[in-house]
Amino acid sequence: MKKYSIFIGVDISKLTLDIVGINSKNSIVKNSLSISNNIKEIKKYFNSLKSKFNKEEIIVCFENTGLYGYYLSLILSELKIDFSMVPALEIHLSKGMTRGKSDIKDALMIAHYVLSNQFKLKVSTLNEFDIEKLKVLNNQRDKIVKAISIFRHTYESKGFLPKQLTKDTYRINDSIIKNLKKNLGKIENEIETVINLNINLKTNFELIKTIPGIGTQTSVYLLIVTKNFTAFSDARKLACYAGVAPFPFQSGTSINGRTKVHHFADKKLKSLINMCALNAKRWDAQISTYYDKKVSEGKNKMLVMNNVRNKLLHRVFAVVKRQTPYVNTYKFVA
Repeated sequence: MKKYSIFIGVDISKLTLDIVGINSKNSIVKNSLSISNNIKEIKKYFNSLKSKFNKEEIIVCFENTGLYGYYLSLILSELKIDFSMVPALEIHLSKGMTRGKSDIKDALMIAHYVLSNQFKLKVSTLNEFDIEKLKVLNNQRDKIVKAISIFRHTYESKGFLPKQLTKDTYRINDSIIKNLKKNLGKIENEIETVINLNINLKTNFELIKTIPGIGTQTSVYLLIVTKNFTAFSDARKLACYAGVAPFPFQSGTSINGRTKVHHFADKKLKSLINMCALNAKRWDAQISTYYDKKVSEGKNKMLVMNNVRNKLLHRVFAVVKRQTPYVNTYKFVA
């Protein structure tokens, strides 16, 4: 881990970046400043910072705000200045009791956070272009799928209202759903094209799909959230991120709660893995046998299903790390 001496906190909003810099003695070395959230302004500020300090001594910290932090990440990567994107909740929970709120105050609080946690922070990297494109396309696909579901709800009134009232509505609805499905197909084709043109993405995508129960959409989302399996070092960490890793709940001799998963999770990934687990239980003889055996032993069904989710994520990590397809050894058992 590098030893930093300049700690920059950035509070990000849609239009502006509020920036404060402190040193290892907790003294302000860069007074609070608000700049526009665009490439020109960000590059100008950090070039001036590089002229005053050695870039090897600088670390920049900001909340992971999605697309609003993209320009900042892009410029810091270009200038080779270390930066760390941290979940907003983590920073919020670290600040203790506070009164009042302002963007400059938040930037200073982020600077204090990175100073206090510099030895455990992980330096972030900018997503490669294809991962970022997949992310954008997949988000658009989710919106279209949701829109189709909303317009399909219109048909719930069918049979309860006179045809004269609903005829025009249904006609318009049919046209909208038809166009949405057409565009959904275009989005999915574009996602497939992005993956096929990137050999690393395509290889891992095909490997993941060899695992029984895991389909196309889960495979795509796994590529995105793991940054093509560079963001997590092992399956346990991925399971934790997905909200399926169990944690103990105990203290001393009086508190001894049951081991359970935490509610902090990527809810979409958890939902996708849950659907994969249900498919695996149905079509994978090994998973089905495991599930039936544990349930017959008196284990809670939800606990067993969570174990199945974990097994699937461990299988995913195994095939990617080995770079070999999944082999169902259960069929060779006598």
